[in-house]
Formats: sequence, structure tokens, C-alpha cells
Amino acid sequence: MNRKIAVSMLALAIAACGQRTDLRPAPGASLPPPRYGTTRSPGPEELLAVDPQAAPERLVELRRESEEREDDPFDLPPEG
Repeated sequence: MNRKIAVSMLALAIAACGQRTDLRPAPGASLPPPRYGTTRSPGPEELLAVDPQAAPERLVELRRESEEREDDPFDLPPEG
């Protein structure tokens, strides 16, 4: 039992040892070229920001109560 706890604590400690520095391109690589019509390349923070079009907010309200389904004319039994 103690061995399992020790192994889990060791795994947790190793997983917590992340790098805490700013992001930079890999050695020998560069950031993407600037977009057409701009003069500067986007920085790491701009590249990591999620575009609202990529993760839109939900505008449709979810159903909060169960509702009776309408009859579906295309829900036909299998042939055979």
C-alpha cells in the first residue's frame, strides 16, 4: 500500500515539473510570416489565442425539460 502511494506521489511530482518560461520557436525555426497586408509577424500570444469563430458561444438555449418528440415521417421500419 505504501509503495503504491509513493509511486503515485513520484509520478505526480514528475508531472508537475513543467517548464515555466515564455514560448519561443524551436531552434532553427521561425514564426509564421506576417499576414497579407500587415508588416509584422504575430507573436506567440496572438498565435495561441482562440479565434471566436473557432470556438463560438452557444446561442441556442438548451432544453431544460423533457418534451414530447414530434412524429418523424422519415423514421420508417427496416425493410425485410
